[in-house]
Amino acid sequence: MRIAMWSGPRNLSTAMMYSFGARKDFTVMDEPFYAAFLVGSGADHPMRDEVIATHESDVAKVVTACRSQGTPHLYMKHMPHHMLPGFAMGWAEDCVNMHLIRHPARVIASYAAKRQAPTMEDIGFARQVEVYDQLGGLVIDSTDIRADPEGMLRALCAAVDLRFDPAMLNWPPGARVEDGVWARHWYGTVHKSTGFAGAEGRLPEVDASLQPLLEAAMPYYDQLHAKRIRT
Repeated sequence: MRIAMWSGPRNLSTAMMYSFGARKDFTVMDEPFYAAFLVGSGADHPMRDEVIATHESDVAKVVTACRSQGTPHLYMKHMPHHMLPGFAMGWAEDCVNMHLIRHPARVIASYAAKRQAPTMEDIGFARQVEVYDQLGGLVIDSTDIRADPEGMLRALCAAVDLRFDPAMLNWPPGARVEDGVWARHWYGTVHKSTGFAGAEGRLPEVDASLQPLLEAAMPYYDQLHAKRIRT
């Protein structure tokens, strides 16, 4: 089985990668198209030069890696907005495609704490709907996972005919060898974790300057949220 998990940033995506990585039957990949995206888009992201220098930026070579099988399964953490126009998508057609979503208010508040003035392209909601429309797949909401990690992971595994493994609920603290080099900037909180955090509280306040972004993102989130799996 090859799982392609599509997720925007600040969305429990690294914790989900660690969850699947805790299984003995999975190999995991961390945002394999990130360097290619930075080269192709020219986006000015934190650690841009180091990411490009450290990770593969040739799209064809990344696609080849994404076609590998894993041991025996492969879990790939992907960001939909990394898939620029012209990037091959055929490799994902025979994957088990999953789409991890989170309320835009939570995403925007968390992203803005790490990088100023996020845009729709940065948070990826519009592109995620495009990827869903192209590939289909399962939708899972990070809020539901945090509220009931075991129940939601059992439901997710059952939906793809995969045996649930209790090892998915916990992992040791610290970095992983599979982490992208960007982990130093983005993964501080998850590196301190040993499992999924508890249920999320009230939605955060979003700065007035980012309200238009929140309003623009909500229809995309609502569209996928209506399709999410539940326990």
